[in-house]
Amino acid sequence: MYLLDWLQDPTALVGLFTLVILEVVLGIDNLVFIAILVDKLPPGQRDNARIIGLGFALIVRMIFLSCMSWLLTLTNPLFHFSIFSGRDLIMLTGGILLLFKSTVELHDRINGNVSEVIGARVYASFWVIVAQIVVLDAVFSLDSVITAISMVDHLAIMMIAAIIATGIMILASKPLTIFVNTHPSVVVLCLGFLLIIGFSLISESFGYIVPKGYLYAAIGFSISIEALNNIYRRNLSKIDTRRPMRERTAEAVLRMLGKRTVVNDDYESINTPSLNTNDFGIEERNMVSGVLTLAERSILSIMTPRTDISWVNINETSETLREQLMNEPHSFFPVCKGSLEEVVGIGRAKEMIINLATDDGRLKLDKLREPVIIHESTSILKLMEMFKRSRVQIALVADEFGEIEGLVTPIDVLEAIAGEFPDEDELPTIIEDGTDRWIIDGSADLHHVEQVLEIDWLINDSNDYSTMAGYLLANFGALPNIGDTWEYIAYNGTFKFEVLKCDNRRISLVRVTKLFLDNLSCIE
Repeated sequence: MYLLDWLQDPTALVGLFTLVILEVVLGIDNLVFIAILVDKLPPGQRDNARIIGLGFALIVRMIFLSCMSWLLTLTNPLFHFSIFSGRDLIMLTGGILLLFKSTVELHDRINGNVSEVIGARVYASFWVIVAQIVVLDAVFSLDSVITAISMVDHLAIMMIAAIIATGIMILASKPLTIFVNTHPSVVVLCLGFLLIIGFSLISESFGYIVPKGYLYAAIGFSISIEALNNIYRRNLSKIDTRRPMRERTAEAVLRMLGKRTVVNDDYESINTPSLNTNDFGIEERNMVSGVLTLAERSILSIMTPRTDISWVNINETSETLREQLMNEPHSFFPVCKGSLEEVVGIGRAKEMIINLATDDGRLKLDKLREPVIIHESTSILKLMEMFKRSRVQIALVADEFGEIEGLVTPIDVLEAIAGEFPDEDELPTIIEDGTDRWIIDGSADLHHVEQVLEIDWLINDSNDYSTMAGYLLANFGALPNIGDTWEYIAYNGTFKFEVLKCDNRRISLVRVTKLFLDNLSCIE
């Protein structure tokens, strides 16, 4: 038979097609390891390493095929005093090498690489990676070469099948590398497969044959589970993209700062990245949190409520007004006629004292600044822009009926970011009263309470309250009596809220106690 007479034989063509498929299937594990190896090179060298490595591997495979008669003797014992054949030694060496490389890679993947964390990744040598590709391909291809020898009789068919299979592997190696390296969990799964293959090579070298069907079944089952996991993660990612970008960005930044443990609906804690306690203090994290959440907050949450506003009533006597202005620590006052709704202007304390001490002892209304009245729905960012353009650093907040609900200043905006700056006539709204116990004013802002207590479940977008008193009224369902308590069970303990004082149908003082599991067992 001439050299190319086999081309006219249908059975030879079927054998060629079958052999190509078999070589590609048997080379998948090789491709997986190549994808992991080339990731250690700089991006510009990875394509060359794949092509050159597989090219040299093809040459080695051609040499194996050319030495068919020698390969057939590899199944015989190499030494008279040993049961090991040459093939067994190759399988044993390859299995040990595969176990070693897979274990090292798994260690790096699981424990992380310090150089990558600090941004100074160290790449491997180009030719070292190429040599590893050639050696590992030689080990992986030994079975396929021996299988090819047993399947077909023509050397040309074997070589053509090897060339076609290698070409397919070169084409498939890049997309497989991209897929593997963009899915870290797949890399770990593939390394687990390579460990199994390494064990099977070693066991086979000792004469313990592991049926390939078992290996393929285990690999196929694992791949199907990983595919389901990837679908689950992709669906979660799609759901997450529906959330506002601002919210996702804020959560990501706060998670990097070690804001607090995130908790899901089943009270399963998800730990945030561990950081050095010297990197970011609680105050720094709270300030960043305040900036990122500022746009989401309403003016009602930062304003001074109506009951706490200090204002000047022009119907009062000059002596009363002078005494009020001298005793109050504020620089500006709303000037009203009988009630806050009848505001006539904003007066500077120093100027009003001078007016009261001269002329007829009355305030000069033409010297007052035009009052700024904003709606309660105005955003804080818009309020900041207004303060930048206005000479008046006080704005009155009104509801839809025109009634004044509160007063807001630039200091209130700053307090929303950096915490409280109490005036001389004010006390802090939150006072620590021992370990894990706080005395909280009913007017305390819930954002500030969350920061101090390091919790994240007080604020609910579906509710319209913004103070500690509003939160408790919503949960009690009515005005509570002094001594009434309400408890919230969180993932890290129970928070007990006790009403200490009520004034004029409002909760004015609350004690909050954090009870851990040990405390609860003692109480029971």
